[in-house]
Amino acid sequence: MSVEAGRTPGQTHRTSYDAETHARLTADSDAIVARYPQARSALLPMLHLVQSEDGYVSPRGIAFCASHLGLTTAEVSAVATFYTQYKRHPNGDYTVGVCINTLCAVMGGDAIWEELSDCLGVGHDETTDDGRITLERIECNAACDYAPVVMVNWEFFDNQTPDSAREIVDTISAGNPVVPTRGADTVVSFKEMSRVLAGFGDGRANEGVGGGVPTLRGIELARAEGWKAPPLQASGTAAPAGGEPKVGGEQSSAQRPATTSGDVSPAGEQKKQTSGEAKES
Repeated sequence: MSVEAGRTPGQTHRTSYDAETHARLTADSDAIVARYPQARSALLPMLHLVQSEDGYVSPRGIAFCASHLGLTTAEVSAVATFYTQYKRHPNGDYTVGVCINTLCAVMGGDAIWEELSDCLGVGHDETTDDGRITLERIECNAACDYAPVVMVNWEFFDNQTPDSAREIVDTISAGNPVVPTRGADTVVSFKEMSRVLAGFGDGRANEGVGGGVPTLRGIELARAEGWKAPPLQASGTAAPAGGEPKVGGEQSSAQRPATTSGDVSPAGEQKKQTSGEAKES
């Protein structure tokens, strides 16, 4: 279904967090901001943080990020709508992504997509009526060596078939845990995974299988054949074939200082909004 799960037509978004939640998000956001030399660089993980609270990047989440980072809600929304991992409407407990890019498609990805779409009764970026599963077409899961691949909350399920993928979603729908092919021992909820993506570890980084045989085949072949990477210069970069690279012309990114007056100007500081000013309905 295409309507937002958990909301009825005409229902408005909640416009602010309660005091306890606001204090908790503020403490977590302060920890995120402390990782970066400029506060606004913390926006991407902060969007994952508010997504871990609301299950999507809500208007109040947008307002919170804007207030905390001294940005406008338009600036925050521009980022949130650019990246597909940020959901602008309520997401299911589990995002099931089916790769339909070239290699996965020819290996069976298209058939898997059709099977899951039919059995769940939803299309791309739509959520089942019970709010359990949001189905997505994924252009690439970066796991071509295990094609066709399905991901559940960004955990890998390799070498899938329509039947095995159907078994995965049936297990999720029944409320039972599913075990990925590689990575963590189980798949956590969408909210829990969003918190991990915000940079707060859940202690499961060393669980399960890491690189498998297909993934490691390249390095094993290189070792067997004695292939070596080009030597590095003192700067840590490979020596260019034609000598030193040319610096870009005027106004290029190579000429722009890391911090400009616009980044720290009084006008920029005035963009900062309080939570009340940034509320949306």
